Amino acid sequence: MRPRRFSRLTTLLGVALLVVAGAGGCGRPDPRPERRIVDGLAAPAPQPSRRTTYLVIRVEARRLDLMEEDAGAPIASFPIAVGRPGHETPTGRFRVEEMVEHPDFHRFDPKDPTRVLERVPPGPRNPLGERWIGFAHGEGWTVGIHGTPHPELLGRAVSGGCVRMRNADVIRVYDEVALGTLVIVHP
Repeated sequence: MRPRRFSRLTTLLGVALLVVAGAGGCGRPDPRPERRIVDGLAAPAPQPSRRTTYLVIRVEARRLDLMEEDAGAPIASFPIAVGRPGHETPTGRFRVEEMVEHPDFHRFDPKDPTRVLERVPPGPRNPLGERWIGFAHGEGWTVGIHGTPHPELLGRAVSGGCVRMRNADVIRVYDEVALGTLVIVHP
């Protein structure tokens, strides 16, 4: 059975960053079902590993910790950028609900969030970097963990609510998590 191919527009809208007045987070105008997308194709979720990993995001410390169940300390810790004032990264307990390799980015019209003003394909200018790991959404917004072409901004509160990482770091995290992985975000 062939995997279902999502239209390019559906994939693009699914991981676009809403950088418009009044819009929070990185994301899409409408929530979508849980899915893993690899180069535009729906892909099966990876098989669970023998160990259970989860993510802890410490907003104030500007760190993302990769945790292993029963481990007393993180197995890896990474510097991050978080949401700027007015677009704070949400705190609480979440689950990974979407994973995309080489995501596209769309800049939306602030007066009409269904209208795309600019498309940035995967590559060195793409604000989402090499991976997208969506973990929270609501009506008109989505927040996730993604790469960045501007690692010099790590350690700051500069995003629309998303968690930005170095591309090499987000690839490592992406390879360690699966749909349904626990994401705990502390203030």
